[in-house]
Amino acid sequence: MSGRSLKTEAIVLRSLRFGEADRILHVYTLERGRMGAIAKGARKTKSRFGGRLEPLSHVELILHVGSGELATVTGADLVRSHAPAREDSYRLAVGLIGAEAMLRLFPEQERSDRAFTALTRFLDLLDELRAREGGRPELDPLGLAFQLKLLWVAGYLPHLGSCAECGAGGPFTGFSARAGGVVCSACAGPTGAIALSAGGAGGIESLLKLPLAESGDVELGSRAAREILAAVTASYEYHGGFRLRTLSA
Repeated sequence: MSGRSLKTEAIVLRSLRFGEADRILHVYTLERGRMGAIAKGARKTKSRFGGRLEPLSHVELILHVGSGELATVTGADLVRSHAPAREDSYRLAVGLIGAEAMLRLFPEQERSDRAFTALTRFLDLLDELRAREGGRPELDPLGLAFQLKLLWVAGYLPHLGSCAECGAGGPFTGFSARAGGVVCSACAGPTGAIALSAGGAGGIESLLKLPLAESGDVELGSRAAREILAAVTASYEYHGGFRLRTLSA
């Protein structure tokens, strides 16, 4: 068959059953960004892929790239399985939110070393993540920080130092995806802003500035975490026209 072979590191973001024994994979690759691929026979008991193509797995793939939309997986070796992230329900929920955010924000075959590095770092930290008492996965600081950083890498860095609409120095009472960041009380209504407390605004700034590994050190009250999630969701809707299914499940 015509085409060429591509060897690349990749993260499995989604795995879907196809036919009697195959899997359709959505992967984010180091070489080409997001790609779709078919792993033939991956669901057979004695599949040559074993369990290496599970969601969140970090793998080295050999892909046959032809003229169709899907490449064909011809080889797969584990770099990191991230089994701890899949085996804990809280970690898995946080991971799947991050994986879907990656899928939706980076839908094209376009290499981004920064996005790939952020994704691998997120998964490494996810393996060690501990749920906070009574915590909700969608409000976890690591997941929120990762999504904010993905928005940044995708070109949607929130404006935080002054009102994104009029330039005033604050105080800020809202977040407007349309204006591109925090807004003052005078601009909140006209820009369709969502409510944002000082804790929420400070939380966004801290989660963006600090390394992912330090996101757990950010003191977020439940109100601030909900506001940050609302700001992230509003940014998805305004800039990309989508909502994450993993956040509404």
